[in-house]
Amino acid sequence: MKKITFILLLTILCLNDTNAQSTATYDINFTSTWNSSDHGTLPSNAHWSNLVGANHNSNITFLEMGGTATTGIENVAETGSNSVFNSEVIAAINAGNAEQWLNQPFSPFAAISSATLSNVVVSEDHPLLTLISMIAPSPDWIIAVNGLNLWDTSMNKWKETFTIDLFPYDAGTENGFGYSIDNTATNPRGVITNIAGAAGYPFGTEKIGTLTITFKSTTLSTDTFETINDIKLFPNPSSSGKITVSNSNSLNLIEIYDVLGKKVKQNTINTSSNEHSIDVTDLNKGVYIVRLTDVSGNTETKKLILN
Repeated sequence: MKKITFILLLTILCLNDTNAQSTATYDINFTSTWNSSDHGTLPSNAHWSNLVGANHNSNITFLEMGGTATTGIENVAETGSNSVFNSEVIAAINAGNAEQWLNQPFSPFAAISSATLSNVVVSEDHPLLTLISMIAPSPDWIIAVNGLNLWDTSMNKWKETFTIDLFPYDAGTENGFGYSIDNTATNPRGVITNIAGAAGYPFGTEKIGTLTITFKSTTLSTDTFETINDIKLFPNPSSSGKITVSNSNSLNLIEIYDVLGKKVKQNTINTSSNEHSIDVTDLNKGVYIVRLTDVSGNTETKKLILN
């Protein structure tokens, strides 16, 4: 099953019931075209590391073409390890500059492969997308997008479905011109550089794959969509082991997530009652995100605190 890890801590910290921002849901797919005809003789174990990244705001730059790689980006580029990059993203989430960690393995384990991040919910406050994957094995070669804006600033709306051709980059951290991982460090460190068709490298000028951003749906902001925003959770904070959702007759589904994005409870609304109670005695104390979906498929997220 395709899986994506949602980290919603920023939403918890910043969500305001009376000033909600719109969100959009996307499927994000990278499909490779890495082949021997265009990019030199490939190793027998040619593959891709997990497609990882985050959506964020302009206060944070995880990687920059022409810039120096962070330790997290270096580790992804050289070994495919994403633990340090994950820590960098979580630090940005805690600082209010990123919304969620994205992580999806490729299938199959091969040069021609793909990875799809399904149902990625992006907020208007964090519309920029950064993704990276290692071209493996290699010294420090990657495909990446940095700060790709999913919000159309000229039209003041979410972008519709679009595609981008991706090309190989050298992260500037390890020497080498062949498909291998046993190489010396680049000293002094270089910068992240496009190596499509570059002298000495095996890559031709052709793309190495295509990133497809598929628009699926959007929620409206509070100013234009008041009905679902009128739905309230109480008591909140709660210490009673039960919460009540008011004005719930327009709802179809209530989902509760912890701060790591794990769904911990789901309630389907089958009645026309104006209030719906949820037993939360099995949940630990802490902060949660409640996602409300109405009968038309519109969604809204709200903060819930259990004491």
